[in-house]
Amino acid sequence: MRNVVLEMHQLLSERERFYFPFKKNIDRIPNNGIYFLFEKGETYKEFDRVVRVGTHNGPNRLSTRLNQHFLIPKKNGSIFRKNIGRCFLNKEQNPYLKYWEIDTTSRLSRKVNENFIDNIFEKQLEERISHYIQNNFSFCVLQINNKDERLFWESRMISTLAKAKDIEASQEWLGRHSTKEKIRVSGLWQVNELYKDCLTETEFDQIKYSF
Repeated sequence: MRNVVLEMHQLLSERERFYFPFKKNIDRIPNNGIYFLFEKGETYKEFDRVVRVGTHNGPNRLSTRLNQHFLIPKKNGSIFRKNIGRCFLNKEQNPYLKYWEIDTTSRLSRKVNENFIDNIFEKQLEERISHYIQNNFSFCVLQINNKDERLFWESRMISTLAKAKDIEASQEWLGRHSTKEKIRVSGLWQVNELYKDCLTETEFDQIKYSF
């Protein structure tokens, strides 16, 4: 029986890898697609382990989504950044964690919570998050132009990784300090699409030879 997870990692290892700062290579990143994040110290057999699979909703916004993760210091624009911050705070047992959870996107929320939010502290934490992401993560991409196809394949690949029996995060993985059980258990920086339908061998071959 084929090991689709192993074949997926092998396939992704053969694709161009991007590191921060990736602006100089922006012309080689497609406008639409799925990205796969790898993190220093995380391996699966002889390959770097995929720790997050993601995509974007709006057309031609793959680079924008990547910038939201790597560059833009706004936790509420990137759940990935928010999860990194949660881990830092939880690991250090910092009581500010409960305020980090607050979504201050709306004006009303900012007004209601203005006495609780420490803007200076959050700015420092955002800088720490950016530094961690920029120095520890790399990614590769699959170009998929159609939104429905992107969401379909993203879900399939996330579930395939989450359900794999022979993948385990390292003991030093930052995600082990997450407040989200799904992140701790799955070894992935996400909580959605984890336990749905996995890739079949036929579907994986479609990815392998189509994108």
